[in-house]
Amino acid sequence: MDEYYARLSSWPPSNKLLRPFWLAGTVLDRVPSVLNSHSYDLTFLQREMVSTLQTLEPFTKRPRVIDVDDAVWLNRRGRTGFRNIVQMCDGAICGNAFIADFTRQWHDNICLLPTAVDVDRFTPSPALQAASKRRIIGWSGLAVGLTYLYEVEKALLPVLNKHKDVVLRVVSERPPSFKYLSPDQFEYVPWSPANEVRAVQEMTIGLMPVEDTPWGMGKCSYKMLLYMACAVPVVVSPIGMNAEVLGLGNLGFGPKSPTEWTEMVEWLLQNPDQAQAMGRIGREVVEQHYSLQVLAPRMASFLRNTARPSGGS
Repeated sequence: MDEYYARLSSWPPSNKLLRPFWLAGTVLDRVPSVLNSHSYDLTFLQREMVSTLQTLEPFTKRPRVIDVDDAVWLNRRGRTGFRNIVQMCDGAICGNAFIADFTRQWHDNICLLPTAVDVDRFTPSPALQAASKRRIIGWSGLAVGLTYLYEVEKALLPVLNKHKDVVLRVVSERPPSFKYLSPDQFEYVPWSPANEVRAVQEMTIGLMPVEDTPWGMGKCSYKMLLYMACAVPVVVSPIGMNAEVLGLGNLGFGPKSPTEWTEMVEWLLQNPDQAQAMGRIGREVVEQHYSLQVLAPRMASFLRNTARPSGGS
């Protein structure tokens, strides 16, 4: 399988005056990949070519499969575009059950396939944790998701006030803007491919707060799974797929209130042996259910079965 990336962002610029130029440039940038699709046996679309819009998708070669790992239909004008693209495809890969159930309105060839974790790359590193000068409560994600972290900021404050050797780490493309935490209570680590593994391996606890909304239900728990792959116990909102993963073993906690967020993070800090045991269970769950080794053959089988009899995958 060959990948063709857009040189321009698939998301519109914040400056509305630039959006017509961005749209024209993005569509033109996609033309070569559309033409190249006709030399392959199957076209694999990772969401829309342009956010919330149907553009050149009908001109790609069939059979087509679309990969959906977010509730993209909730974006502005996204439902119509999503429906149209799904209907013109021959199959859909959905990252969780909520997405799959919604997509079945327009297609019955569905493969429920969570985002796979490279467990050979994301591995536990007790030595890095031991070498850290401070215990680390970690959060990793796109800056747009910081709004969820801000929702539990006040719940983390008592923990950070109590434990001076504990720091909240934020791994993202831009720094957070906290209201209650002092600068010495958190650290910002700019995300990069070079440091993303180590930034997680050094964590003592991994956080994934999510809003209890359809958008939150569409989350595929990838950051949670990365923590678990590195044997980091998790404290996550028990929403959607997060709840499903929590149900696979004693690998962390799913707080439902600010008080529970405080208590469960505190418990993990106060009980390091039990926390480490949870981390080991989390690692085993990822290896058994969410690793590349487990999920890649399932994806390959689905693509082969969706491709036309005369072609391969």
